[in-house]
Amino acid sequence: MYAIIESGGKQYRVEEGDVLFLEKLPANEDDVVVFEDVLAVGDSGKVTVGTPLVSGAKVTGQVLKNGRGKKLNIITYKPKKGSVRRIGHRQPYTKVEITEISGK
Repeated sequence: MYAIIESGGKQYRVEEGDVLFLEKLPANEDDVVVFEDVLAVGDSGKVTVGTPLVSGAKVTGQVLKNGRGKKLNIITYKPKKGSVRRIGHRQPYTKVEITEISGK
C-alpha cells in the first residue's frame, strides 16, 4: 500500500517503513505525526485519487530526529565593482519514518 502526501509545499510518495527528510515540522523527537493531507492512496492495483484530498485517509509517522542539512555557500558579486558577498545557509529538516497508512 502506498500514499501520496503533501508536507511543506511538496508531495511525497510513501510506503510503510519509508524514511523521509521533510521540511521542519513542529514536533519533537519520538513524537507521532499524522499527515491528513493525503492526495492519493493505492493498494494492489486500485488507486483512489482525492479531489483534492482523499476523505478519511491518513498517514502516521514517527519523528526520528530534527536537524539541519549541509551548509550551502552562496557567493554573489558585481563585476567591475570589487563587490563580493559570501553567505551560507543550512536548511532545517525533520527525519520521519512512516509507520501506518490508512485510507479508503
